[in-house]
Amino acid sequence: MNLMNVVEKEYAVTNNFPEFKAGDTITVHYKITEGNKTRIQQFKGTVLQIKGSNHTQTFTVRKMSGSIGVERIFPIASPFIEKIDVNKRGRVRRARIFYFRERTGKSARIKERKY
Repeated sequence: MNLMNVVEKEYAVTNNFPEFKAGDTITVHYKITEGNKTRIQQFKGTVLQIKGSNHTQTFTVRKMSGSIGVERIFPIASPFIEKIDVNKRGRVRRARIFYFRERTGKSARIKERKY
């Protein structure tokens, strides 16, 4: 028996987040602690990539703040993530859409996936 698998099962965190992929627009509700106050901050943007597996999985979200692009990496097993809302499902052909960083204007739009 592999010792790493035993440790991973012991520290496994189960979160009931919706499934999302690269190209989806999501809102991450993240707990912020300032001094002795705790508040929830929303980070809404497009998912660039999902990386890793199990409890080491992370996802990168990019949003435009004014004319400056802001990226943030969230661990999926973080206790600070309150919830994740999927606002829009995007249709992209790659799992990691780093080309999205250089796009502006009409070329920065992602088509919506229809169900």
